[in-house]
Amino acid sequence: MVSKNKANYIISLQKKKVRDEERLFVIEGDKLVKEFLLARAPVKTLIAKPEFLNSLPLFLKQGVAEIIPASYDELKRISTLKTPHNALAVIVIPENIPDPAELKKGLTVALDCIQDPGNLGTIIRAAAWFGLKNIYCSHDCVDEYNPKVIQASMGAILHVNVFYTELNELLRKAAEINLPVFGTMLEGESIYTYKLASKGIILLGNESQGISNGLLPFITDKIVIPRLTDDSSGIDSLNVSMAASVIFSEFTRSKGRQL
Repeated sequence: MVSKNKANYIISLQKKKVRDEERLFVIEGDKLVKEFLLARAPVKTLIAKPEFLNSLPLFLKQGVAEIIPASYDELKRISTLKTPHNALAVIVIPENIPDPAELKKGLTVALDCIQDPGNLGTIIRAAAWFGLKNIYCSHDCVDEYNPKVIQASMGAILHVNVFYTELNELLRKAAEINLPVFGTMLEGESIYTYKLASKGIILLGNESQGISNGLLPFITDKIVIPRLTDDSSGIDSLNVSMAASVIFSEFTRSKGRQL
């Protein structure tokens, strides 16, 4: 049974301020909860229907600090979803510390003021799919532990490091070590013909404003996904998460050609 105090506490974790203070976040869904358990993520509390709990092998439950059987109505009360799943878990936020040396080892993603949680979650998922391990976000990006980001990332958050930093400082470091910065801009060269590097920073801008003016001087390589329709189509841009997937794919393909 989920007590009123426990329910209110879990609901409070929907707020970034509380997540930051408690160093906890919430995940929902049978598949997602199982992935975190299998990954040995630090699960503080697992709340689920009895049948879900009974289906878990004992070794997956042994590392959980607190397990609470719950009814559908109890899960609905604490869920952020219209239709709750069979399980919900409270996870300890890991202490991720960026390693500057990682910048030299491959491709890194930098996100400037991405504000839609669905976009950030999808970018994280795409990065994991294409083997990009590190994402640096500006401080005005949406929180990676926002419930909608977690849902959109579909467990990819387990495989990608997300850091929040001053992007101008990050890009300045890149310049100091002669690391290319690939910026997505309308006046850039087609990503399909441009010679892409296997190391560097892929910089993606805000959904409506693009890359901030203060970051433009750091861009060494301007690229674009060319539009193959005319103005009459009514399509003047790609969603940033869609664009990210295309760009990550093309960098991966280019890297394959270089091997």
